[in-house]
Amino acid sequence: MKVLILSANTGQGHNSCSQAVKEAFEAHGAGCEIKDSLAFMSKGISRFVVKLHVGSYRKAPGLFGWGYKVSEKHPGVFGKGSPLYLFFKRGAKKLAEYIESGNFDIVIACHVFAAVMLTAAKKYDERPLKTAFVATDFTASPSIEHSDLDCYFIPDGSIEDEFAAGGIDPEKLYASGIPVRRQYFSSVNKAKAKEILGVDKNSKHLIVMCGSMGCGPMDELAAALDARLGRDCEVSTICGSNEKLKKGLTEKFAANRRMHIYGYVDNVSLFMDSADLFLTKAGGISTCEAAAKRLPMVFVNAVSGCETYNLNFFVNSGGAVTAEGVSELSALCARLLSDPAVLSDMSKMLSKVYPQNPAEEIYRALADS
Repeated sequence: MKVLILSANTGQGHNSCSQAVKEAFEAHGAGCEIKDSLAFMSKGISRFVVKLHVGSYRKAPGLFGWGYKVSEKHPGVFGKGSPLYLFFKRGAKKLAEYIESGNFDIVIACHVFAAVMLTAAKKYDERPLKTAFVATDFTASPSIEHSDLDCYFIPDGSIEDEFAAGGIDPEKLYASGIPVRRQYFSSVNKAKAKEILGVDKNSKHLIVMCGSMGCGPMDELAAALDARLGRDCEVSTICGSNEKLKKGLTEKFAANRRMHIYGYVDNVSLFMDSADLFLTKAGGISTCEAAAKRLPMVFVNAVSGCETYNLNFFVNSGGAVTAEGVSELSALCARLLSDPAVLSDMSKMLSKVYPQNPAEEIYRALADS
């Protein structure tokens, strides 16, 4: 069995989801390959889209949210014959040629752009081929109705009607959950994790991370948390690829042993094992990674659009909370860290709404179909 997984470099979440799916198939002996779907149009276009996406997330999140709302109200912007549809179709023939030359049996799109492109690519190749889409947010993306694949793996059964309303055949829907990598289903003892990270074993530990791009009011949050939290609390702020943010916070808290500043890290799982609470934006993958760890969350409403649906899902589940503004968020974190019983209840709620290893569910569904 040969599997092609299509991602998009618009943030690390889609790549992490793709890696999770790859892990599941490779564990069963399948050959897997991950490709950036946008690169089938051109590497230059892929770089441009990534730069635009990162820039909007960091500097104009309101604009990103506005654009998402527009696409929800006017789904025809992705329809056949539209400029955006033709834009994605540009890479369809190259994608079809790549699928044929690689003799792939299954192609899985982990981004909605990839799903639209894959739908167009199917017209160039008449060989038997299983195709699937994996949703990475708790909503049906506005352009998903312009795709036509064999299977649609969605985060939760509660949003099946959204996909059906978008024209997706309910028979094709599988409520698998959003895939995260296997490391998030195992854990290091909390005291040991704290020791590895240089956090006092007797301290309460808050981790702060707003996506791989380090967006949102992280500098203001760090200052507010430093002022609000007691001496028995330590904070690890993960800035991701935002070097400017990391540099500024490192200089600001150089003499403060309670405040730990990091850039990009590849051991988020370990940080989550060490933590009592996670302050984050509501990205689809990062929220599910925390949910797999049963780690209670406080949400910063840094980027609207699809992330609003993720925020609402976990807040309504009881596994997360949110507040407006930096001052209220820091006060909320302080209250939760001083109340282990509430944190324990939130952790239990997460165990009820997030399944064990969705990637394995995806493997079984596609291998058996």
